[in-house]
Amino acid sequence: MNPPYGGSEKAEVKRHFPSDLASSETADLFMALIMYRLKPGGRAAVILPDGFLFGTDNAKVNLKKKLLNEFNLHTVIRLPGSVFSPYTSITTNILFFERSGPTRETWFYRLDMPEGYKHFSKTKPMKPEHFAPAKEWWANRRELTEDGFAKAQKYTLRELSETLGYNLDQCGYPHAEEEILHPLDLMRRYQEERAALNAEIDRVLAEISAKLGGDGQ
Repeated sequence: MNPPYGGSEKAEVKRHFPSDLASSETADLFMALIMYRLKPGGRAAVILPDGFLFGTDNAKVNLKKKLLNEFNLHTVIRLPGSVFSPYTSITTNILFFERSGPTRETWFYRLDMPEGYKHFSKTKPMKPEHFAPAKEWWANRRELTEDGFAKAQKYTLRELSETLGYNLDQCGYPHAEEEILHPLDLMRRYQEERAALNAEIDRVLAEISAKLGGDGQ
């Protein structure tokens, strides 16, 4: 699944979710719904933005706790930037998990930009063959290092929870290159970042309102 991300939901929508998982961000709410609907033995592959991996607000941390402790998050594939260009410039990841018991270990693998590409675009999109390195690694998993940075690495549940504090931002891209975007892409990036910021502001205001005895409206 590729749930919508970068959007913000109203307080009345969040009320339909458990209080510890309620978030203003659409991607978080969809992730909570996917975990709720996944049947025992079911498998899922969900595309989520980087913000979910390193997010530290209550809802994101609780979602990741639930994901690791009640589901088997066995693999996270870090996708190169601009995969969904020109529709969005947000960097994304594929989370593979099953409803088959708690996570024991999680593999992280970074799929790098293919040779000859600086970024993807509408006329130069990502193709199925660009996933070949990930497929090859999947069949023969091993830890990899390139230029001193981890490209593929395995973490235990204890490492992810206790040592890393539920930070799933592992094996990311070490060298961020400056990217010159089309004005429309810049506008979309601004809108997505603004929506994410608005969601965080809504969360903080709701917490303050609750402490003051308000209803969050």
